[in-house]
Amino acid sequence: MSTAPPVALITGGAGDLAMALKTELERQGWQVHAPDRLELDVTDKASVERAFAPLPQLDLLIYAAGITRDALMLKMSEEDFSQVLEVNLKGAFLCSQAALKIMLRQRRGHLVHIGSFSALDGPAGQANYAAAKAGLIGLTQSLAAEYGPRGIRANCVLPGFLDTKMTRHLLQDEAHARHILATHTLGRLNTVQDAARFIAFLDSLPHVSGQVFQLDSRLHAWT
Repeated sequence: MSTAPPVALITGGAGDLAMALKTELERQGWQVHAPDRLELDVTDKASVERAFAPLPQLDLLIYAAGITRDALMLKMSEEDFSQVLEVNLKGAFLCSQAALKIMLRQRRGHLVHIGSFSALDGPAGQANYAAAKAGLIGLTQSLAAEYGPRGIRANCVLPGFLDTKMTRHLLQDEAHARHILATHTLGRLNTVQDAARFIAFLDSLPHVSGQVFQLDSRLHAWT
């Protein structure tokens, strides 16, 4: 029986959540690859193939790459709409496709896509981001159905409104920060460390697939 450590690849490796994930998984004995956007352009198929091709083994893909280009609909450029979908959704497709080629040989593996609460309750000014993250949930569940019989899992994690480089400018405005906290029933935000611990724990649950996990205390209407 192989004693090689499990292998994970985390996209968007320079992001705060990705760095917390790398730290947590390495603490648990994983071998972790976490390329940044200069090392892996998730929107470019050739770049994705170069990143995945050398891996003889891949047990976990965490798709954490993501961008925002917020604007009201009539002020949103076609470029900003397309770029957000390219990074947040097309990139997940390309990386999942590359990961599956390795995982199918192993007959095991886990795809974790980092989603957003915006997919469930699309806010004003985020038509591009909400659409991309809603699509990510659909992609996740489709892959779970398609590859579950081959021993491969897929789940989507909505880590919550985190204090990261992507969102910190929103929290620097005191009034906006109060509004954000007021939308959380607990009146506090999740942390990248807690999100990382949850994702590592989720990987340890071999019978869970096709699910969407929201990690903060915001509520959304049932439809």
